[in-house]
Amino acid sequence: MGAGSVGCFIGGSLQAAGVPVHFIGRPRVLGALRATGLTLSDLDGRRVHLAPRQLSTAETPKLSEAAPRPALVLLCVKSANTHEAAASLDAMLAPRTPLLSLQNGVSNASVAQQAAPSLRALAGMVSFNVAQQDPGRFHRGTSGTLAAARHGALEAWLPWFERAHLPLSLHADMQPVQWAKLLLNLNNAVNALSGLPLRAQLLQSGYRRALAGLQAEALAVLAAADIVPARLTPLPPRWMPTLLRLPTPLFERIAARLLRIDAGARSSMADDLAHDRPTEIDALCGEVVRLARRVGSEAPANARIAELVRTWPQRRQRYGPQELLRALGL
Repeated sequence: MGAGSVGCFIGGSLQAAGVPVHFIGRPRVLGALRATGLTLSDLDGRRVHLAPRQLSTAETPKLSEAAPRPALVLLCVKSANTHEAAASLDAMLAPRTPLLSLQNGVSNASVAQQAAPSLRALAGMVSFNVAQQDPGRFHRGTSGTLAAARHGALEAWLPWFERAHLPLSLHADMQPVQWAKLLLNLNNAVNALSGLPLRAQLLQSGYRRALAGLQAEALAVLAAADIVPARLTPLPPRWMPTLLRLPTPLFERIAARLLRIDAGARSSMADDLAHDRPTEIDALCGEVVRLARRVGSEAPANARIAELVRTWPQRRQRYGPQELLRALGL
């Protein structure tokens, strides 16, 4: 549900592994799938193609009485559309159907459960970047895996995700995992405003200092809220701001694994700004700002970059590293 970049990549990988998948998405994406099929690739050189005749697509979640009900729904819509999408699924799916949120942010599973009380909304996390390179062609430009809340409904799916080259780890508590991913996702806004591919942006010290400031601020808020983020990278989250502030030659050597990124990979937020689509800034930096308020604190840098993203349509000009640092007060 939400066949965009992540939805098409994960759904297509599962179908290539032998799972019947039904893709629900917007006409601009589904039109390409119907015309040229679905092509998936990754930075390891793997390539999969599914012909149009192999794909089941629809703009809305409508199933006939004779069609089998889905055994698992992957919720991949943008965060702002979670409530509407979940409510539409609640009206048609069998009770207790697992609804796995593979979205950015930390609140989507809760929103989905409120909108779809008869379903089992489960928190999930995607730790890799997927970008649409051409219509119907999606490329995973970074390494990473999937994570989800531990639940019996997902146990039987583990071998299928493994066959799809998308290992899925289950966690008793997803909150630390989701916040750890959100810390990494704070770079989405920096990348979008820089106008550069991810790797090139991360190799400029000014942009790294901006990200370090955003992460340090978020880590202070998490500490005040007694939330300890999980470790998703070779380094613990608390060390990341220090790493990001190192001189570029030293950073490049120490962070070699973090920099295993295709040269053309960009954040999904960069694509959204480029195509005048709504962004998920409220589900990322906005979550930091809201948590800060709940613990009686502030997150001014995260609030400022959120405003820069929101006002991008009036500017439409990339921010240089020093300009961005000044705008964030860092």
